[in-house]
Amino acid sequence: MSVLTSVAVGIGLAAACGFRIFVPFLVLGIAARLGEVPLTSGFAWLASNEALLALTVATVLEAAAYKVPWLDHLLDLLASPAAVVAGMLASAAVVTNLPPLLRYATIVIGGGGAAALVQGATVLARVKSAVTTGGLGNPLVALWELGSAFVTSALAILAPFLALLLLALLVGGILILIVSRSKGVRA
Repeated sequence: MSVLTSVAVGIGLAAACGFRIFVPFLVLGIAARLGEVPLTSGFAWLASNEALLALTVATVLEAAAYKVPWLDHLLDLLASPAAVVAGMLASAAVVTNLPPLLRYATIVIGGGGAAALVQGATVLARVKSAVTTGGLGNPLVALWELGSAFVTSALAILAPFLALLLLALLVGGILILIVSRSKGVRA
C-alpha cells in the first residue's frame, strides 16, 4: 500500500471511530484477515480469532447500548475522548512508510482530528434529536450512526480517497452551518 493510500485509509477509519468506536476495528480486523489491508507492526493481533470475537461482541454491545435514550448520553460523555484515542489507534494500525515525526503528526492530527470532528457532529445530532423528540428519536440517530460507521469503515478500506472526500464534505457542511448560524445570531 502506498504512503498516501495508507494515510487515507487511516484517516477514513479514524473518522469512522467518531461514529462508533469498535466498528472500524472490527472491519479493519476482517479486512486484514482477508489480506486486503496490511497492518503495521504491533497491530497484527487485530486479525486474530480472539480479537475478531471480542470486537464483534463489543460492537453488538455498543450498538445495543445506544438504543437506550438515557444511556446514549452517558456513552457520549465516555465516547467523545475514547473516539479520539480510537481514531489515533486506527490510524496507527495502517499508516506506514512515513518518517516518525510525520507519522505521529498524521496519527494525532489526522486520525484524532477526524474522529473528534465526526464524534462532535454525532453528539450535536443526538442533542438536537433529544431536544426535538424528547429522546424518542435517538435510537434512529444511533442506527444511522451505526450504519455510517460500517459504511465509512468499508469505504476507508475499499475506496479510501472517496472516504476522505466524504469527510471533507462533512467538514464543509459543518462549517457552513456554523457560519450561517453565526450570521443569523448577529442579524
